[in-house]
Amino acid sequence: MEARLSVSDPRPSTHWLRTVVERADLDPLPADALPAGITAVAAWDAVCEATGLSHTALAQRVADHYRLALADLTKVEARTLRLIPDTFARRHTVVPLRETDRDLAVATCDPTDLEAEQSLAFASGRRPVFEIATPDALAMAIEQHYSPTRVVASLLEGLRQEDADLVQLVEAGPAEEVGLEEVEAEPVVRLTSLILREAILQRASDLHFEPGREGGRVRFRVDGVMRTHMQLPMPALNRVLSRLKIMGRLDIADRLRPQDGKARIVVEGREYDLRISTVPTRDAEKAVLRVLDTGAAKALGEIGMPPEELDRFRALLGQRDGILVVTGPTGSGKSTTLYAALREIATEEVNIMTVEDPVEYELAGITQIQVEPKRGVTFAAALRSILRQDPDVILVGEIRDLETAEMAVQAAMTGHLVLATLHTNDAVGVVQRLLDLGLERPAIADSIRGVLAQRLVRRVCEACARPAGDGPLPEDEARLAERYGRRPARVAAGCEKCAQSGYRGRLPVTELMIVDEAMRRMIARGDESGAILGVARAGGMRLLDEVALDHAAAGRTTLSEIGRELGEPAAVGPQAEDGDQPHLLLVDDDAVNRTLARTLLAKHGYRITEAGDGVEALECLAGRDTFSLMVLDLDMPRKGGREVLQQVRATVATAGLPVVVLTGTHDEASEIELMDAGADDYIRKPIDPPRFVSRIKAALRRAAG
Repeated sequence: MEARLSVSDPRPSTHWLRTVVERADLDPLPADALPAGITAVAAWDAVCEATGLSHTALAQRVADHYRLALADLTKVEARTLRLIPDTFARRHTVVPLRETDRDLAVATCDPTDLEAEQSLAFASGRRPVFEIATPDALAMAIEQHYSPTRVVASLLEGLRQEDADLVQLVEAGPAEEVGLEEVEAEPVVRLTSLILREAILQRASDLHFEPGREGGRVRFRVDGVMRTHMQLPMPALNRVLSRLKIMGRLDIADRLRPQDGKARIVVEGREYDLRISTVPTRDAEKAVLRVLDTGAAKALGEIGMPPEELDRFRALLGQRDGILVVTGPTGSGKSTTLYAALREIATEEVNIMTVEDPVEYELAGITQIQVEPKRGVTFAAALRSILRQDPDVILVGEIRDLETAEMAVQAAMTGHLVLATLHTNDAVGVVQRLLDLGLERPAIADSIRGVLAQRLVRRVCEACARPAGDGPLPEDEARLAERYGRRPARVAAGCEKCAQSGYRGRLPVTELMIVDEAMRRMIARGDESGAILGVARAGGMRLLDEVALDHAAAGRTTLSEIGRELGEPAAVGPQAEDGDQPHLLLVDDDAVNRTLARTLLAKHGYRITEAGDGVEALECLAGRDTFSLMVLDLDMPRKGGREVLQQVRATVATAGLPVVVLTGTHDEASEIELMDAGADDYIRKPIDPPRFVSRIKAALRRAAG
């Protein structure tokens, strides 16, 4: 594939190729052969046609004239390609060949292109040294070395192939003509599989693929909290997104409209459903994947509901008719609780039918209907049909509109137990929400049997949580302990098992309101919510805060986690400060070097985290902070820079992290070894301040490009 890009003539009055021809004693060019503004590619073609020279022969004349070497494009060093981003190479029609600590050899067809020379120096932090190649040869080399899949392949170097092979697509989408060869290329498929596998192993409920001006990132929602997993160059992210769209049977050529799809994968012998949603953004497309473990429905006694609420909830499930509502915001565990309830009451003597969007868990012996609006299968339409199927229990995934609400009331009034979800902040708020949908007060009063409001808080990690004891608490916990008048039994710490978060898994915080006769009369006559709440509490309802504090007192969670979920502001961690500044990890066992480097980088607006050796560096990378670049010393105790670099490149989450190595060696072979091992650049010690800062800036620019 030929790529011919425009390079404007810096001196239109006398084209440089005309001078080459005149000095080489060739036949003079026609006066109009090289008009102002002609591209370098067109100029080469015009000169060769006028003189009868081949492109190769003209390249030799140009090299002789400017006393430059001819470029050997068969000997492009892979490590050097990292110094010049794809965009620079294509814009200026250049190919980086090899590099030293100071110089960068670059193949070009226009040795007079001052803009290219300045841009290359800016991007690489080195002095460009031009060598001559023909435009056609440069175009072929650019396509060979900068093809999109090579960007992805470079991220995968050092990662284990067998990890990606453990993800299998069960339902593949149909072939698409546009870009199919790219999104089905082995590196793209492999990287996508590795990300999906890592999400499953980390128990992520959602995956976010987010584009940005300075590159993309992948974030997982684990235990309800977003966590940055990895950063990707935009070419890699775009191809992963296209691969996901192929999996979800979406149109990869349509990037201007939102799309929704689904796929099924198998990871380590277990099936998972993926719900894929894409939306166009200012920069590119964003995709969000919901991971559904269809075989992971828990029993009611396994979800962690407090014993007192569990007994009262089971009493409601014993009702023969009426509506039992589970309410809470998105992601509060409503579906998990309802499926656990279905498992509790499912017997051969009961006919249970559900209408859901989507079907999150598959339960044996239960008829489950997937909402499909395009085929006319809405909640209301499905409910209307279900009532003719002789059900005993009906689950409505969500009451969204008046028609669905009226059908649910009708089912409850005709001897069916209806389980449903709504979005409200508390149990009492269900009454007003149903009124807002258009139901009449008498219908609400006669049909509602109970409401369970729910949130999810994270459990402290059993592997690393430490007893609070009688000693001083962390600042967050101490402030909230004073506010609530309760002391936590344990505080979060952080370890490898919980990804340094201090939490692993979640448990429900519930608020259960049972609607008795007195409350029905209050609802029917329109009493205020406060009065209804008072009657509910007198009947045994505990508020969300009260149940949550019991969890903290028992050591199952912390006060700061309760504050985060229930509205009390939690402490702001270091990763939330100066969020717009590039965050650099500086790794060096020499305190003097660290101080110098930190001072230089801080003056230029960078945020710095320091590590004294390789072990500390890996602990920082495994923590909650996200880094834009790592400056890594080679010779350190406990774990040296080479081992750290190898581990960084072999881990999915850090495979794309730019790494600049500090080295005291002047051995060219060692420097080549470092670049081949995955370093993005190297800087010789002792640190030369201007060059050090310039090379760090250049590495960040390349990562953004």
